[in-house]
Amino acid sequence: MIRLESLAKRFGEVEAVREVGLEALDGRVTGLLGPNGAGKSTTLRLLYGALRPDRGRALVDGHDVALEARAALARLGVLPHNAGIYPALTARENVRYYGRLHGLGGRALERRIDELGELLDLGAVLERRAKGFSQGERLKVALARALVHRPQNLVLDEPTNGLDVLATRNLRELIRRLRDAGHCLLFSSHVMQEVSAVCDDIVIVAHGRVVARGTPEELRAGVPGGSLEDAFVAALERGDG
Repeated sequence: MIRLESLAKRFGEVEAVREVGLEALDGRVTGLLGPNGAGKSTTLRLLYGALRPDRGRALVDGHDVALEARAALARLGVLPHNAGIYPALTARENVRYYGRLHGLGGRALERRIDELGELLDLGAVLERRAKGFSQGERLKVALARALVHRPQNLVLDEPTNGLDVLATRNLRELIRRLRDAGHCLLFSSHVMQEVSAVCDDIVIVAHGRVVARGTPEELRAGVPGGSLEDAFVAALERGDG
């Protein structure tokens, strides 16, 4: 489970995140939804330790990321926005490197890479150097890196950017499979279609703070006869008020 408690982060005069709190539960996909510049990526960077909060806490399975980084990050897999991979390394070498950072090695690590290659359909490129990979192939390698240490919790920051229809469809299916296996997934996006397709719970942020939360059905109930998009727009309008 992922829990954020009153997270706040300022960059000079800009208050990027203001008292953000949320819970993402095991066996569910929680969508972090908001327009560009709403504070989604900053919130996630605070969660996985790339930034330190000015106030508040980020907890992964009860471990405070700022105080127990090793224990927290061992339970967290991260696919950052525009995640890069090392072009001079093969797909296997990219994943192996991250596995070793998590203390894995030997035959067990190679078997895990083979498992992920099968899960993500990487067989055709697993032994190829990453230079020249398509966006979909790069995403698969980045996902394999995020999953190599078998984390209970997974963070996906706008993972469908630049993907074609088939790759997006395959990613949705993987997210559902991980959810059904009991994992906690926190999925950030500004694309309504993606959130409505995969998310069990939704947290809407605007101007660095939470303006609405609930299941898709609960959010739609707030705008009788409306769609999830209508509920999103209504939440943003309330947040501006």
